[in-house]
Amino acid sequence: MAMGIRSPELLMKNIIPVVMAGVLGIYGLIVAVILNGKMSMPDATTRAATYSQYNAFSQLAAGLCCGLCSLASGLAIGIAADAGTRAVGAQSSMAASWKKMGFTGDAGGQVDSSGDALFVGTILIQVFASNLGLYGLIAALILSQSDYRCEVANQAN
Repeated sequence: MAMGIRSPELLMKNIIPVVMAGVLGIYGLIVAVILNGKMSMPDATTRAATYSQYNAFSQLAAGLCCGLCSLASGLAIGIAADAGTRAVGAQSSMAASWKKMGFTGDAGGQVDSSGDALFVGTILIQVFASNLGLYGLIAALILSQSDYRCEVANQAN
């Protein structure tokens, strides 16, 4: 938001990393809903547990996998977004000051001063950083599919 004060015309471009980081929270919500649906209460009549330690540890691993990958992804997005938006904003303000001094900034058509190439590169880095969270979600979905149910032993034998 500080970049919106320095370069208000770039405000919408600066919100893209916030949206990318918000998607990481949705990944965690998806995993939480799936894992909550797989938990089971003890049997009402015998009070025997049907939820095994195997399920508990595999679901813990799924949650940690998604959470830690999203944490790493969020840190990478934040670092790339901070450096990228500062660079795009600095390039934009520098181009505006060059125009005030009378320079066109095209150097005979060799340089494009619009800053789109720098912005696209910044977004590309952030997209690759956000893929880390997606990989964590996929691994968590695979880990959460394992199932082992405890069976009550027959008391008659």
